[in-house]
Amino acid sequence: MANFDARRTMMVDTQVRPSDVTKFPIIDAMLSVPREDFVPTSLREAAYVGENLMLPGGRTMLEPRTLAKMLDALDVQPADVMLDVGCGLGYSTAVAARIVSFVVGLEDDADRAAEAQSNLSDAGIDNAAVMTGPLAEGVAKSGPYDAIIVHGAVEVVPDALTDQLRPGGRIAALFSEGALGTVRIGLKSDGGVTWRYAFNAGAPTLAGFTRDRTFAL
Repeated sequence: MANFDARRTMMVDTQVRPSDVTKFPIIDAMLSVPREDFVPTSLREAAYVGENLMLPGGRTMLEPRTLAKMLDALDVQPADVMLDVGCGLGYSTAVAARIVSFVVGLEDDADRAAEAQSNLSDAGIDNAAVMTGPLAEGVAKSGPYDAIIVHGAVEVVPDALTDQLRPGGRIAALFSEGALGTVRIGLKSDGGVTWRYAFNAGAPTLAGFTRDRTFAL
């Protein structure tokens, strides 16, 4: 019988805290949410490794360090409403739901979204809901949002997503730049979205977030 509680504590002590994530709500959420319950059964033993996990359907479960640092850089607050884009089987939604007021998870596959919702229900989380639809389009009907997080690398962030941020809202996205990507935080204001560097991380690029390619004869 794997001691997942001990692994969870070790994850926080060796992957999260050393990465300059010190905010108590984030630490507490990652200590509280059983990561092993939000992965396929075949990956339970790998739930706490310090690397990205590939989920069925091409979705990426970001390594604990990257998720924690994104939440930290977003400066999420208890009253925030958050959009969790590409939420996989619901782990990031569950973590965020322990920190903010309400989380809308988004998946483009109905079966994956249903599994994520079931996982959240099994964990007793009632301030989150998972929707199905194209990731690049967000969930406008539940917005505007105080914070948006995107799980997977992007080449561009569609206006459809940033349009769903309220003024003063923040978005975290991992921009693919060669071998190593860059997480940036976008701040919404009247003049649009201003991006700043947060930290380096890597992940596969999400479908729908690639730059249009133009070909010349």
